[in-house]
Amino acid sequence: MYRLSRSHIDFPAAEDALDEPNGLLAIGGDLRPARLERAYRSGIFPWFEVGGPILWWSPDPRAVLLPGRLKISRSLRKRLRSGEYRVSLDTAFVDVVRACAGPRAKADGTWITHDMIDAYTHLHALGYAHSVETWRHDELVGGLYGVSWGAAFFGESMFARADDASKVAFCALHRLAIDRRFEIIDCQMPNPHLLSLGVEVIPRQKFLRLLERSQRQPTWQGVWRADEAVTT
Repeated sequence: MYRLSRSHIDFPAAEDALDEPNGLLAIGGDLRPARLERAYRSGIFPWFEVGGPILWWSPDPRAVLLPGRLKISRSLRKRLRSGEYRVSLDTAFVDVVRACAGPRAKADGTWITHDMIDAYTHLHALGYAHSVETWRHDELVGGLYGVSWGAAFFGESMFARADDASKVAFCALHRLAIDRRFEIIDCQMPNPHLLSLGVEVIPRQKFLRLLERSQRQPTWQGVWRADEAVTT
């Protein structure tokens, strides 16, 4: 495992990550925008506990959704068509991040620290971090956030306070990825919720090849417009 310098933003190769714990690559550094950009473009992301050092990861295998492969169940499709929820983009970024950082059933604590919230809020102000929000009337009931460079979206976390609210946000992100010709949605680590939506688990080397290709494309920087979100 590598110890990063605060004065340089370079990372070791993602392939040098440890097998156990799976994907741990480096420790230290900081969360400045330039370092985060270098990390994500290289297939690396930060994940660490409150009070602990910054840890950087590149697990093998990797969870991804390839645009066009979203799975929508019959019940979810019915939900999308019901008009129960409204979806927006980049209108409540901080609220979404804080909701993702909140307590969850069957989970102790949170990895979304105050430093992480500050860092991603800064990226949002720079036009690289984005949120997808699900509303029921005027209440924020679900959403997700992540960052985008090149033709890739790197999902960080999602939350739901109502049935299917996070899935609705994910469907909107997928539609957006198709419309904007994104090549990959990085979901980092698999879980049953994501796998039910069509997320695949692929070898890290394949992920890195897809990522490298996506980074040859320009970045869709700035505020994403609410009218660009389509949920069906």
